[in-house]
Formats: sequence, structure tokens, C-alpha cells
Amino acid sequence: MQKSEIVIAGDTPGVEFRLPVVKFPGTDASAPKTYMQAALHAEELPGVAALHFLIPMLEAAEKRGDILGSITIVPKANPVGASQYVNGANEGRFDLGSRTNFNRDYPLLSGDERETLLDGVEELLAAEQLKHHLLHMASGADLMLDLHCDDESQLYAYLHEVWWPEATDLAESLGLEAVLLSDGKSSAFEDAVTHAWQHGPLGNRKAWHEGRISLTMEFRGLADVDPVLGRMDAEGLYAFLQRRGVIAGEPIRKESFEGAVAGLDYVQMVDAPVTGMVLFEREFGEVVEKGDHLATIVTTPGDASGDVKVTAPADGTIVTRITKRFVRRTDNLMKIASRELSQAKRKKGGGLED
Repeated sequence: MQKSEIVIAGDTPGVEFRLPVVKFPGTDASAPKTYMQAALHAEELPGVAALHFLIPMLEAAEKRGDILGSITIVPKANPVGASQYVNGANEGRFDLGSRTNFNRDYPLLSGDERETLLDGVEELLAAEQLKHHLLHMASGADLMLDLHCDDESQLYAYLHEVWWPEATDLAESLGLEAVLLSDGKSSAFEDAVTHAWQHGPLGNRKAWHEGRISLTMEFRGLADVDPVLGRMDAEGLYAFLQRRGVIAGEPIRKESFEGAVAGLDYVQMVDAPVTGMVLFEREFGEVVEKGDHLATIVTTPGDASGDVKVTAPADGTIVTRITKRFVRRTDNLMKIASRELSQAKRKKGGGLED
């Protein structure tokens, strides 16, 4: 195991950030190369917990000679966001200087342009330096897993539709409860990696996606950080790498996948029609029918005439739910994976995982 740090110059004199990197070189040059990172949104820690338990497993595998393909891990991928506190609360989703989501606005380059990502990188602002370093490492891999979490949610993943149903091995290894399929048309980290592969040299591949996968894992909700889940998720990641030939041996975990699968255009965004206190009637993971009562928004406490009922826009499965209980008009309350086209407009950047 090799440990190193990437030093990122801050935007003011005397300030710098350090990005820890862990590498396992691997013994077979023909085996897939893997890149994993967690906490790109700095306060999202379930993926960090998974990597905390995975790294010792990989150390043991390395001693046995079982690591075939090289593995690069960035266990906390956003020291810039981790340093941002406003009124005592961490603000790790958006860069305070530009207000840009740390998971948006990545350079969309071809694979041939990958090495140019680090040209003059020290002249960029800290958040942009970070993005260039992360994308440089990830786009050189064959398997890329960006580990996030939602507010409250099922265990699910976002990935390009070209990798389904091949990625059933991912669902079975990790015990996924839902899969959301994208068209790759965003500036999110996952899609920037996909773009580099799609527009790069094929090498020995017949198609740009052959033997590859780039995805965003949503390890449930913000509060789902504990040793039981961390170990279970680490085992799932390990099993997936075994199934992809990165680690030798029979997969240590496999579960049947019977969850919802939906393209992003079929994800119903249930938004708050008014501002008030939300009282949820249904839990994430539940199957609902069109018209079912999902929540009530209380606008005038003690006066039921001000209550606003929120109903399901289509049949489907509730994948996510917001943690806040005081919501503004237009705040997203839930995401429902359905078989009916959604009328929701994509957010800036093209994705839903904001």
C-alpha cells in the first residue's frame, strides 16, 4: 500500500489543503484499474465509513497477493469543502467562492486531453485545482465509483444507461435497492469521467464502454454512518471488485436484485407546493400508487384549513426523502422511480443528485 498527499494551494497566502491518496499497485497489468473516492460533498460520510473498513481488507488481500488490478482510493475527496463552515454548520456541497456544486462543472475533455488537466493547475482557484486533480486520477481508471449519500434514501446508484444490465453485478454485490439510469449529459464528476472515456482511444476495446463503469453510489442517508453499515458496504465494494477481476477469489457477497430501475426522465420529483412544516405519510422504499397521500404541509399550525396535501404523481417506488421538516415552496420532498415520464425539468448541470 502506498500513501501520498496532493497539496492544493489555497486562494489566500498561507493557506493550503491536503488531499490524501491511497494506492494498491496490483500485480496484473491487464486487470481493470479502479478509482474510488468519497465525500466529494464533504459532509456526506457513509462512503467514508465504507472505505475506512475497505482499506484494511485490501491491505490483507495485498499480503496474500490477491490484488490484481491497481486500486486508487481518495477516502475524503474534498478538503476545501470540509473547511467551509457558516454559522457553525459545514457547507461542503457548494464552493462558497463560486457557489458551484462540488459535483458539477467538471471539464469535459477527451481521453487524449487527460494529461492537460494538470497543466498550470496551480494557477487555478482551490476548488478548480481539486476538480482537475480528481478527474485526472479517475479518468485513467477502468472502474470509477464516486461514493455519495442522499438525505434519507434507499441504497441506490446513478449510472449511464449503457452499463445496464451489465451492472447487475454491482447491484448484487452491494445489495442495491434501486438503480437510476442517466444519459451522461451532465457536468457531474461521474459524467465527466464517462465523457473522457467516450471521446478517448479505444485501445484493445471494441467499444468505449467495454470493461468500464463510472457511477455515483448513494449510500443511503446522511445519518447512516455506523460500523455495521460501514463493514457491510465495504464487503459489497470488495465483492464487486472480485467480480470485475480486480481482486482474486470468489465474491464474498451476492444478493438478489429486485429493486426499481428507472431512467432519470422517469424519476418523479415531488416538490413542495407551499412553504411550511412537512408531515410525511410515507417512507422511502415504499411502493405507492398515483394519488396516494405522501405528505401534508402545515402552513398555519392549529388551523387545518391551511394544510396542503401532497399526492403521488405516478405509480412507483419512493427512493429518497428530504431530512428537513420545514420546507420552502419548490423544495424537493421526494424522488419516485416510476414507469411514467416525469414533467420535472433537469437542474443546471443535467442531473438529479443535487
